[in-house]
Amino acid sequence: MKTAYKVLAYLVAAEVAVQAMVMVWAIAGLGKWVDAGGVFDKSIMESEGTPPFPEVAGIMVHINNGFFVIPGIALLLLIISFFTKVRGAIRWAVVVFVLVIVQTQLGGLGHDFPLAGALHGLNALALFGIAIYAGRRLRAAAPAAVVDEQAPAATPV
Repeated sequence: MKTAYKVLAYLVAAEVAVQAMVMVWAIAGLGKWVDAGGVFDKSIMESEGTPPFPEVAGIMVHINNGFFVIPGIALLLLIISFFTKVRGAIRWAVVVFVLVIVQTQLGGLGHDFPLAGALHGLNALALFGIAIYAGRRLRAAAPAAVVDEQAPAATPV
């Protein structure tokens, strides 16, 4: 279970990196398309036809990854944390899960309140760091309840 916990924690961090990559890829493609005379509005995202520029896929990946994939991984991390038998594993999995929930809410609010969009980016950095920390702390973690059955009992002097 410790290995699963570490893999899931690192996977959350990797997915945050993917989120940043696909969003920057999409914005760079958008900038190139607008420079060439394209116009980006809501109808472009809702159209069923050919995408106006190939990098628009980055926006869709960002949305699907952020609302479905990352929360699912964070939930699995939380569930697995109950079986790792390592002190603090549950606490850090809860922190990761809460940051993921906050992240999805800030992402949705960013469309109405641009400041929430800025906080979305800041929270992503916190989520990345905490997910890395949660995975790394298991490398040298001691089990929550260590019982050494072969240790000699102390004898009174």
